[in-house]
Amino acid sequence: MDTEQDDAWPEDMNPATSARLRDSDELIGIAEMCDAFQVSPRTLRFYEEKGLLTPRRINGTRVYSRQDRARLARILRAKALGTPLSEIKNYLDMYGQHGEGRIQQLIYAIEKTDAAIKELEAKRAQIDASLAEMRLINETSRKALAKKRGDSAEH
Repeated sequence: MDTEQDDAWPEDMNPATSARLRDSDELIGIAEMCDAFQVSPRTLRFYEEKGLLTPRRINGTRVYSRQDRARLARILRAKALGTPLSEIKNYLDMYGQHGEGRIQQLIYAIEKTDAAIKELEAKRAQIDASLAEMRLINETSRKALAKKRGDSAEH
């Protein structure tokens, strides 16, 4: 069965629970979910309100499945990259009930990352040009200062 978690697991997840939870089908409670992903219960409830997470309830208690953990990993990764929640929800909703939208997710991810890479490369080129100009100004100013100091010492 295709799972949403394949490439989403965060590297900075709590190592004490990472290995056990990554491949486990067990249900976990909110406290363990918070500990594993180092988020607050309020954060989980917020993502639930926004429709990003839909934990099951057993006797009124939220329990999180392997798929919920994978979704949270993707949410946190996307948030770290500055992706708005609306885009994250759109991406997650593409997955479908049984992974039927995985191809659409991959196409979406490729298009979004292509655009982001292009934008960041343009910014890097601007930064490199600005750095080169600043270095030139700095070097020219140092030479001019050294010359002025030398001229002043001669008088």
